[in-house]
Amino acid sequence: MAQINKSSEYFNTVLWTGNSNLDNANQTITGVGFKPDLFWTKIRNAADEHHLRDINLGNTTRIRPNSPAVPNTSVCSVVPNSDGFIITGDDGLEFNQIGNNYVTWNWRGAGSVSSNTDGSITSTVSANTTSGVSIITYTGTGANATIGHGLGVAPSIVLVKNLNDGTQQWSMYNKNLPLTNILILDSTNGAFNPSDNDFQDTAPTANVFYINSSATRTNVSSQNFIAYCFAEKKGFSKFGSYVGNGSTDGTFIYTGFKPAFIITKKTSAASPWHIYDNQRANPFNVVSGKLVANTSDTEAVGVECDFLSNGVKIRASGSDLNGSGASFIYMAFAENPLVGTNNIPATAR
Repeated sequence: MAQINKSSEYFNTVLWTGNSNLDNANQTITGVGFKPDLFWTKIRNAADEHHLRDINLGNTTRIRPNSPAVPNTSVCSVVPNSDGFIITGDDGLEFNQIGNNYVTWNWRGAGSVSSNTDGSITSTVSANTTSGVSIITYTGTGANATIGHGLGVAPSIVLVKNLNDGTQQWSMYNKNLPLTNILILDSTNGAFNPSDNDFQDTAPTANVFYINSSATRTNVSSQNFIAYCFAEKKGFSKFGSYVGNGSTDGTFIYTGFKPAFIITKKTSAASPWHIYDNQRANPFNVVSGKLVANTSDTEAVGVECDFLSNGVKIRASGSDLNGSGASFIYMAFAENPLVGTNNIPATAR
């Protein structure tokens, strides 16, 4: 399987300023470098929701990673193209309000969706086996089941949301946690053992992940679900853990590449989900632009971390990023990998 030597052909961060489609002109966002199948957007200079759009949900449907709310139809149509996307309409603060600043984190899928019958439930999948990213929809059965993800290797992260129940939060399997534990993306909660056993306390395989009969976050009869699976790829993505030291000369996180993006979360106690990238605020060291995945907060600027050629050096002593003796997980994607050759399938160009 091909390795990646140009990460920006599979993941990229792009910034833009809203124009509210002045004079009824479309807003064309360029610089992504590929047609995004999954993109996560946030206004930076005001408090408002995060939102996700993907190839499975379509051009006018959005879902909020900081909220248990079900997807809704946006007045903005966002149509991906070969170098980004075209926005039509004004979605207020959330997406394209004039003069406001926005960030979008973009991932490449397969460029199309297909039916997957590897699991006991048939799923609809857009899986990029080169970058280890899979976007999945399925309908629950209320019985113990498996879901095909199409990656050909076991994912390190599985993130699932019930699309029909606005009280059900985002459930995450993470390989760095005990099999009995999960994390909730739209919550500050630390890792915990859920009573409804979202993923059957079973690690995913190269073909499927597991969902439990009684898990309202991952499996209810006749209800629809979205799942995002991420498999670690050498030189492109790294999903690991670290222990904080409580110092401004903080922990070093080895990734094997220069990061373009990282999410961190304390697992041993309650804390926010922190997001950093190589484009916002001060894109050079020290990396200082922080957004919080589980809230609608405005971007904060402070001394946080350095992005180095082979990892991340923590520069903050605060408990939410580097608490002494606290356990954390992280999810990182590369700006510059140290190894690899690209092999982009024609269908994904």
